[in-house]
Amino acid sequence: MELKPEIIERIELLDKKYQAMGQNLTSYLDGLLYADYLTYWDYIHLDTLLTLQTPKTNIPDENIFIMYHQITELYFKLCLHEYNQLAEKENIDATFFIERVNRINRYFEALITSFDVMVDGMDPKQFLKFRMSLLPASGFQSGQYRKIEICSTTFKNLVAKDIRPTFSDDISDEQIEKMYQHIYWREGATELASGKKTLTLVQFEEKYSEQFVQLAKKLKHTNLLGLYKSLPASDQKSEPVMLALRQLDVNININWPLSHYKSAVRYLQADPEDIAATGGTNWQKYLPPRFQKRIFFPELWNENETNEWGKGWVKSVVFGQS
Repeated sequence: MELKPEIIERIELLDKKYQAMGQNLTSYLDGLLYADYLTYWDYIHLDTLLTLQTPKTNIPDENIFIMYHQITELYFKLCLHEYNQLAEKENIDATFFIERVNRINRYFEALITSFDVMVDGMDPKQFLKFRMSLLPASGFQSGQYRKIEICSTTFKNLVAKDIRPTFSDDISDEQIEKMYQHIYWREGATELASGKKTLTLVQFEEKYSEQFVQLAKKLKHTNLLGLYKSLPASDQKSEPVMLALRQLDVNININWPLSHYKSAVRYLQADPEDIAATGGTNWQKYLPPRFQKRIFFPELWNENETNEWGKGWVKSVVFGQS
């Protein structure tokens, strides 16, 4: 059978490609000839993926808890993939910037809208039983989520809000190391009674602190806020750019933590006293955005919006108030 011209053309192109690398095309064609066809289940390692759920108890709804957190971490990995593309892009323009930011928005919106799996999808009695087998592990220990925060804004904006004004806008490596000692989320992992670090926090810092500081140093000019400020002035003021960033701020700093807050209210709020979260984290003070006032892009919000940060969501969604 005579080979079609397009087949011959591609073989010639392949030959040039492998010659340039000092390789023999015939050997690669042999490999292709003897290789098995790719299957869906092998490509995504499905059998392995489906064995990664290892409950600590025989309580059925623990499987839901595990799988949803695994899904969450995969979405976080997708987000970090987009942040990496943004940070590594040379001569970034508004079109590329908006496309990637909106990808991250879509990932978080998928998580936010699916969080009812956690809010309403587990039996409260089952949860309150199996959670005791998870100590001191906590969703607080998601290193990928902290990396998303670092990728999003200048490191100063992640400092605890009461300490934040004491730091200048200096972004030297030394300043970043000092600011890390006052990172906002440390306040959420202290013992309610003594104020000491929980084991959850101690474990977390031992594993990730060095990674977080190094990432902040690496991205001090190429975090998302820095990239936004590097755009031409006309692009910075364009509605699509500002809208994408404002939506990201709302998704990550209001809607996502308050989805967790809604879940905590359902499972952990009791009368006369609240139940401590898994790992002993202080969820009542840590999760509501109005306490943390964590804003990635403060330049894009007016004074009233900043003062009311997250309050309306709590009233309308968590407590059903208008």
